[in-house]
Amino acid sequence: MPRSQLFHSLRNPIFARLYAAQTTNLLGDALTWLGLALLAFEVAGQDSAVVLSVALTLRVTAFVLLSPLAGVLADRLDRKTILATTHLVRMGIVGLLPFVNAVWQIYALVFALNIFNAFFTPTYQATIPLVTGQEDYPQAIALSSATFQLLGVLGPGMAGAIAAFVGARQVFFLDALTFLVAAMLIVTLPGQLRVERSTEKSLSSGRTRPDIRSGTTCLFADRYLRYALAMQLVASVTGAQILVNTVGYVRGTLELGSVQYGWVMGAFGIGATVAAAASGSLGQRWARTSIILLGATLITIALLSASYVGLSVLLVLWLVAGAGQTLVNVSAQTLIADRTPTEFQGRVYGAQFAWSHFWWVFSYPLAGWLGSHQPEVPFLYGSSIGLVLLVLVQTLLTPKEREHLHESYWHEHQHIHDEHHQHQHHPSILAIEPHRHRHHHRSLRHAHLYFGLHYHHEHG
Repeated sequence: MPRSQLFHSLRNPIFARLYAAQTTNLLGDALTWLGLALLAFEVAGQDSAVVLSVALTLRVTAFVLLSPLAGVLADRLDRKTILATTHLVRMGIVGLLPFVNAVWQIYALVFALNIFNAFFTPTYQATIPLVTGQEDYPQAIALSSATFQLLGVLGPGMAGAIAAFVGARQVFFLDALTFLVAAMLIVTLPGQLRVERSTEKSLSSGRTRPDIRSGTTCLFADRYLRYALAMQLVASVTGAQILVNTVGYVRGTLELGSVQYGWVMGAFGIGATVAAAASGSLGQRWARTSIILLGATLITIALLSASYVGLSVLLVLWLVAGAGQTLVNVSAQTLIADRTPTEFQGRVYGAQFAWSHFWWVFSYPLAGWLGSHQPEVPFLYGSSIGLVLLVLVQTLLTPKEREHLHESYWHEHQHIHDEHHQHQHHPSILAIEPHRHRHHHRSLRHAHLYFGLHYHHEHG
């Protein structure tokens, strides 16, 4: 993507402020995890790897359990309040970390920290298309993802330099300051970040559990979103091999040092950053499903020969793999904005965030098992499993035109209540009379695949 196009969305002052808050938040995250690694070693010594693995598991668990609820609240409440509150609470939690002296305290604070992270991330993702509009949200999503990937590469080094200067525990105080700055950027935004809701009451307060289910149902009912989510499983299976087994291959098999390991993981991050920056431009020329297929293919093929190469080739392969994983994830995020009406995007982003992280619950143990049982060729086996999944997903879930499918899962058309239209609504609407309002069908046979006002069906 041309540089001017990538930064085009920053002309929107509200998004520019949100982007500045996200960037500050990401710097804080880098300080958090580097500080936790140092703190874990200080508290647990040689068992620090176990402490960090449990902490990462708790992080994913919080995401899986709470992100769907976060999405529902994002559709109901002022998102500015949610974003600012999560920053301020995390500031308080991080401020407690310098006083930790036991492992259980690390676990408790990490889980609490990621409870509020689970509310922040889907809300922020859903807010991007809300404030940028139809034309700019692909570039805005691409810029946010590129920044996330870039700080993933540069953040640990910056955090390490800061920690060396101020001390391992004192770094958390600076971390807390970044959350405060991000919160102030959001609080000072003009007006509210609230979704304009229709008069439909069936999706309002008192229906939290159905609303949570509706996010997942929409995710799996839409053939494009379902395909993207399945491809994220492919990307997680292969990506976990990189995150878990690269250090063993570089330090053990290649007998190289930690510096070379940093180079390899840096190449993975650079590939991801470049792909995130290019994804918005690619989306203007290619179908998003084609970009997702390209990304899943790149990361899967990159791992196939990785167990047999030296450092220079591994750098190139990990550059390609990073690009592939990001093309899948960014395109999946953009598809939600493409195919979901604004007032329902929060719950769908929440469901997608939860399910995409749920894949890692299986992918991390699989990568660890392959690394311990097939230490010489873990990438070959991981790539083979990913390739099988890729073929299955492409064969079984590739979006195709089908008969009698509504244009959108969430939609508006004239109807009466029959077996396909069973939902509650405002008391002023008589269910026995023809009427129209925004609603969804519960039957997957009538799943809706693109939001719009319509009176017809597609025939494929």
